[in-house]
Amino acid sequence: MLDIKFVRANPEAVKENIKKKFQDEKLPMVDEVIAMDEELRAAKTRGDELRANRNSVSKQIGQLMKAGKKDEAEEAKKKVTEMADELEALEKKEEELAAEINQRMMVIPQMIDPSVPIGKDDSENVEIEKFGEPVVPEWEIPYHIDIMESLAGVDLDSARRTSGNGFYYLKGDVARLHSSILSYARDFMLNKGFEYFIPPFMIHGDVVKGVMSFKEMENMMYKIEGEDLYLIGTSEHSMVGRFIGQMLDKDQLPQALTSYSPCFRKEVGAHGIEERGVYRIHQFEKQEMVVICEPEDSPMWFDKLWNNTVEFFRSMDIPVRTLECCSGDLADLKVKSLDVEAWSPRQQKYFEVGSCSNLGDAQARRLGIRVRDKENGNYFAHTLNNTVVAPPRMLIAFLENHYQPDGTVTIPEVLWPYMGGQKVLTPKK
Repeated sequence: MLDIKFVRANPEAVKENIKKKFQDEKLPMVDEVIAMDEELRAAKTRGDELRANRNSVSKQIGQLMKAGKKDEAEEAKKKVTEMADELEALEKKEEELAAEINQRMMVIPQMIDPSVPIGKDDSENVEIEKFGEPVVPEWEIPYHIDIMESLAGVDLDSARRTSGNGFYYLKGDVARLHSSILSYARDFMLNKGFEYFIPPFMIHGDVVKGVMSFKEMENMMYKIEGEDLYLIGTSEHSMVGRFIGQMLDKDQLPQALTSYSPCFRKEVGAHGIEERGVYRIHQFEKQEMVVICEPEDSPMWFDKLWNNTVEFFRSMDIPVRTLECCSGDLADLKVKSLDVEAWSPRQQKYFEVGSCSNLGDAQARRLGIRVRDKENGNYFAHTLNNTVVAPPRMLIAFLENHYQPDGTVTIPEVLWPYMGGQKVLTPKK
């Protein structure tokens, strides 16, 4: 959400930013917001004049009554009543205008970083760098569900009966591997100096509106019927929401946090839910990074966050690459975003396993997360988030890259302590 003062002073820059995001249908909103803002400020000015005049005339009434000037006092009372009526109408107008302005400001996109490549959709995202050699083995790599089933590690049929498509039972060694990766991710981030959290898995509507755009909300969030509660789509939602309405001292920043949670998503859109697979599903678990920081520090933290994910995957011998999201692929609240993609030897291509985002002051402005500065005045903090790891999607990359010709799956050394010393997963008869 942009500052109305910025929109007022830079309307053409805001319009150009909208064009870069290929959202031309939003262009009229800029002029509408500026016109309504001018009308709102005029109404507030008139309201202030009326309040001052009303107070002045009200004081005169008592003096006139004491002086025996009843007729003049009655005229003054009429003026006070007229001013009160006009003030009531103005206050109602102010409330309506403020709501209309806010409605439009909530969907005018955040100003993107100058370094963001211009493109219409994710097909125009730009590869930045590869880490590790993307190997295609001489032996055939089965589909990830076939590997899991050979290890007696998944039951989709039972999940379909209990919950429908987009759900799963993990079991045995695969379930343990899943938990081991999350435990390793927790410790990996603790060693990076991040504070560990397990947050609420449900949040109020005002938090949802503060952390994401309306389009994302509609396509992602599950609402609890009859209550002002939503299931989180990622722990970023409740972690950033933790600071709603807070005034932070400068010495409290940065807040470098890592959080575990289950995640729930409708996955509405063109991709749909897989009938047989765990790549796009309604429920999964994730270890997340969230940072609240000074505005000037957010570019530095952005680079730190995505590098953490790259290092995490490379520590398990999984080749990855980074991909810069183009303007048309950025959600409205994002200033800049970079995806981390893992190598799939079966498909011989990369696929997304994490996304790092700098949201500037967009979430902080919506949620009222400010930094106290006695010398220069208070200002909004910057927020960032990034995926450490999100199994079971990450399991696809893990199983494919460690699959052996005899059907076994090797376990990298960093996971041995979490797997009770087990170094290989063996197919079940």
